Amino acid sequence: MTDSSRASRRLATLMAGMGALHMIVPRPFDAIVPERLPGRPRTWTHLSGAAELACAAAVAYPRTRKVGALATAGLMAAVFPANIKMARDWRNKPLPMRAAAYGRLPFQAPLIAWALHVARESD
Repeated sequence: MTDSSRASRRLATLMAGMGALHMIVPRPFDAIVPERLPGRPRTWTHLSGAAELACAAAVAYPRTRKVGALATAGLMAAVFPANIKMARDWRNKPLPMRAAAYGRLPFQAPLIAWALHVARESD
């Protein structure tokens, strides 16, 4: 197995896992949906979970890998405001929870870079 196929398989697995979590355990995701979005938070949770599952499927299939990886990068950028909201909402929580919320923020950039790497390697 090549490094690029390993990277794409891991990216697809991550996205599938996160998409499944949005469907199976939606409540924590509902809580971080920005209030400015119209409609119910659960709708946005399910939509983002479906988008993650679609990205996972697209990355997993070689013919759609590049488009799926680019969509994954875009989705990760689009959900960043939810991570910011979580960090803001959790600023008075106990230290481990606060650390988890703030710790998520710098990891978004490497995740986006990973998706873009998979897209480049799919040419």
